[in-house]
Amino acid sequence: MRKNIFKTLSIALTMSLLAGINAAKACTNFLVTKGATTDGSTFITYAADSHVLYGELYYRAAAKFPKGTEFDVIDWDSGRPLGKIKQAAETYNVVGNMNEYQLVIGETTYGGVAELEHCEGIIDYGSLIYITLQRAKNAREAIKTMAELVAEYGYASEGESFSIADPNEVWIMEIIGKGPKMDNKKWNNGAVWVARRVPDGYVCAHANQARITTFPMEKASKNSISSKNLKKIFDKDIDVVYAEDVVDFARMKGLYKGTDEEFSFSDTYNPVTFSGARACEARVYAFFNRVAKGMEQYEKYAMGYDLKNRMPLWIKPDRQLSVHDMMELMRDHYEGTPMDMTKDVGAGPFGCPYRWRPMSFKVDGQEYVHERATSTQQTGFSFVAQCRGNLPRKVGGILWFGVDDTYSTVYCPMFCGITEIPECFREGNGNMVEYSETAAFWLFNQVSNFAYLRYSDMIKDIQDVQTRLEMEFISRVEDLSTQFKDAKEDDGNGNNGMVQQLNNFSGEMANQMFTQWKDLSHKLLVKYIDGNIKKGADFNFETTGTRPGQCVSPEQPPYPEWWYRLIINNHGETIKVPQK
Repeated sequence: MRKNIFKTLSIALTMSLLAGINAAKACTNFLVTKGATTDGSTFITYAADSHVLYGELYYRAAAKFPKGTEFDVIDWDSGRPLGKIKQAAETYNVVGNMNEYQLVIGETTYGGVAELEHCEGIIDYGSLIYITLQRAKNAREAIKTMAELVAEYGYASEGESFSIADPNEVWIMEIIGKGPKMDNKKWNNGAVWVARRVPDGYVCAHANQARITTFPMEKASKNSISSKNLKKIFDKDIDVVYAEDVVDFARMKGLYKGTDEEFSFSDTYNPVTFSGARACEARVYAFFNRVAKGMEQYEKYAMGYDLKNRMPLWIKPDRQLSVHDMMELMRDHYEGTPMDMTKDVGAGPFGCPYRWRPMSFKVDGQEYVHERATSTQQTGFSFVAQCRGNLPRKVGGILWFGVDDTYSTVYCPMFCGITEIPECFREGNGNMVEYSETAAFWLFNQVSNFAYLRYSDMIKDIQDVQTRLEMEFISRVEDLSTQFKDAKEDDGNGNNGMVQQLNNFSGEMANQMFTQWKDLSHKLLVKYIDGNIKKGADFNFETTGTRPGQCVSPEQPPYPEWWYRLIINNHGETIKVPQK
């Protein structure tokens, strides 16, 4: 989650928007329904990106509480106490962003119109996620819980888009607060919001820009309900739910003057700007473009040049997607598009698809931008959440968890039923200013940051190990799932039986990943030291045989010619060799 807040203001200069992106966290979510997957799973992916976010796997054990117990809500970003709320009588086991019932919730922050900032409620967006995961068993129950929490205690954050899934359904929910308290108590605290179920067989995405536009209202559709009829959310025909005052509040604030039927949540509370498209919607475009043909029609929109041609909220992919597909879809630098970060001179001689911040810059009075892709250097952690309804719930839910840059991470299977977090992912094992030799976050950063120096060569070695590990993990998970396919939900032995086996399995996979990645880090240093490349396949370097450890002369590949020309244009007269 964020340590800083991404602020997209509805009426702001592009420069200030991009400056906000530079300093804050900007996340990415992909949502995939059962009918769009190869095995009937539902998927949610999430990249938690922040230059100050440490990658670790959060854990909350199931518990029971006596009547009258209160719960201290701490703001997720600042650590500031926000107030107390009533604790639930029973809470569920939560591993990262998934609970033991295979409910998973992700988020991206879009900020919204400036006048709705500085909300004075008790429930911030981060607490809303984790409190809900502790109290709800499915997506509809989660939406109801979230709506009731902000209605009772007030909302304390900016505009958020939430991804919510269980083994059967996937929903997108967008919410924004009501700003500072007003004299009229009717509008105090709380939030306005809308939630829509993604149609089965379709995929959806959001990346720091509100995406829900128009939606059917209760009066016009039997499939829609407002918050005054929230108890009807469990009717399976309902696929739109919204705050009763979502339109009236906008009118009262002077944000909207049209009819209910024409009301657009995004266009009212988070209008798309150049940076909203280029730095945010472009990531959605990249995902859609890789799973369906015909998306080129939205290329100019994604680049911020045609804001009227908005992409649809969801699309039907050309093929069904597997869990490994989702891992690969999280690895994107706009390859194959005009925004391809490996192609321009900014990538340097070795095609490094990363640009250090700030994202925007000016030269001779003209403003320019660096791209913001799904794969980015400042990722704290990411996951591919897989919900499988054909298995016992504690086995069916898997949080494929990784730390650091999605392009060079390894997604390791953490079952939703585990009660022990592997040491390399455990909270408190290092932080952003304290290095830990046993923390996956620091190990993966060692590898990725070294690879940025000679990216086009080193990434191949990294991907070889990455692919081998992930494919082995997927195969091992399938074998274990078969073993537990007919198991009972609860064997009555607490941490014994199924749960202990899941603990052992996830721990073993994490340890294997950590050991092999540490070995990789050593071999990369040996192979690429001082700009050389030692010869040999799979790190089996060629040796001379004259004395132990003496290698054949390493390769010293030249820079590409275009890079030499840049050097000559800048410094050629000084380094020119005189002709005889």
